Parts: sequence; structure tokens; C-alpha cells
Amino acid sequence: MLSQTVEYALRAVVHLAQHAPKPQKTAEIAATTQVPPAYLSKVLQGLRAKDIVKLQRGVGGGVTLAAAPADLTILDVVNAVDPIKRITTCPLDLKSHGVRLCTLHRRMDNAIMEMERAFRSTTLEELLKDPDQSVPLCDG
Repeated sequence: MLSQTVEYALRAVVHLAQHAPKPQKTAEIAATTQVPPAYLSKVLQGLRAKDIVKLQRGVGGGVTLAAAPADLTILDVVNAVDPIKRITTCPLDLKSHGVRLCTLHRRMDNAIMEMERAFRSTTLEELLKDPDQSVPLCDG
């Protein structure tokens, strides 16, 4: 349901949150998160354009989060690279449905809404503080 780009973006920001506020080199992020370096560069550019990360070139530079992990939600990251699309009209353009969604599409949209709600209510900081034994999304 979520794109590969979203998965890669989430891996990258979790890595950055784990090391915040220390800048991380793109090569380090790519290796740790198992994201192809060229693809990661594209993803990071998209995140920079939406003010999720900052990119600093040169000595002492690297990639950092643009805000504290407590202030960034999963939904912020998802919508920065591949926004969630809600179903607001019949995907088949059936005139008989008018402005109402059929049962199938209404339930699909409700599921999308629940996912959106869960992502909106989960910060990067919460992911890192989860008592689970495994590190979120990548070894760090």
C-alpha cells in the first residue's frame, strides 16, 4: 500500500532521529538503512524540499532532521514524499453513485483514514522510545 519511496524515506528519517542532532553522511545512511545511494539522494532531496531534513555540504556537513524527532510524525514524512490519497469520489465515475461512495470504496477510504490517523499520531521520537527489543526499521 505504501510505496518503496515512503519506505526508504522512513528508514532514512528514523536513522537521522537515532543520531539527532549529529549530521549523517549520505553514504552512512544508505549503508545502515540498506537504501541504494542514488535512490536515497533523490529521497533526501524530496524531504529537503518539504523541510523534513536539512542538507549541508562540505566539512562537518551532512544530513540532519529539520525539526526535533518529537515534532515530526510518520505522516509528515509520508506526505512529503508520496502523499496519502483519500477516496472522495467514485473511482469508476459511476453516475449512480453521485457524491456518495459505494460500500467498497467507503470502507477502503475508512481504512486509509485510520492509517492516516495512526501515522499522524506517531512521532519519530515515539518510534525510538518503543520498548520493543528491535531497532525500528534498521540497525543503528
